Amino acid sequence: MQTTSAVLIRDLVKTYPQPHGLPPVTALDHVHLDVPAGTFTAVVGPSGSGKSTLLHCAAGLDEPTSGSVVLAGAEITAMKPRRRGAHRCAHVGFVFQEYNLVSSLSARDNVELPARLGGRRLPAAHVTEALERVGLADRARLRPHELSGGERQRVAVARVLATAPEVVFADEPTGALDISAGAIVLDWLAALPRQGSTVVMVTHDPRAAARADRVVVMSAGRVADVLPGGDEAAVAAAVLRARQEEVAA
Repeated sequence: MQTTSAVLIRDLVKTYPQPHGLPPVTALDHVHLDVPAGTFTAVVGPSGSGKSTLLHCAAGLDEPTSGSVVLAGAEITAMKPRRRGAHRCAHVGFVFQEYNLVSSLSARDNVELPARLGGRRLPAAHVTEALERVGLADRARLRPHELSGGERQRVAVARVLATAPEVVFADEPTGALDISAGAIVLDWLAALPRQGSTVVMVTHDPRAAARADRVVVMSAGRVADVLPGGDEAAVAAAVLRARQEEVAA
């Protein structure tokens, strides 16, 4: 199935069973979402609104209860786990709040690792260039514990810069950083679409979300609103409305 969308979600449902005969918890409630290729989309919402579950299902890290996800031109919800993993490895990059770096490897080796796991070898020049672009060329031999939190997150960004994936999923990428370090990471994420990648970022921070081209507001497992990026106050107001609607429901 071919599409001009980097991520195409249709009627996505995710429920979690509960013990003792209690009704299942619905994390995603018939979500429809279209993420155009080459854009930066932020997903925000109150705690428990389903935003992280949406990212995990969209990225193929979790299986939905029903519905479909087309990711980088292929319907991953129709794939068996091994094939879905191979597709994800070939087309997707990740930036997580906890960095997901291997503690025993240097910054340089961590940048190379995803490609190696996918059976590819990155040219050394690509790795060097990626580390230079995030200002870490002189710290490439250091291990994660020798780097600051902001530097560790920049290693994670260098990892996607080096591999140039079609889609980058970022889950609270600034959540553990101070304002200055977070702003640097957001600068790099915002630059990725100009280099051909599509970015989908989950965040609780209206300031971070406003850096995106488009902001998707989640509430009670559904898409409550979609608005243009650029206006932190408008994003904060939309999240507040979503929270008030959840409380009133």
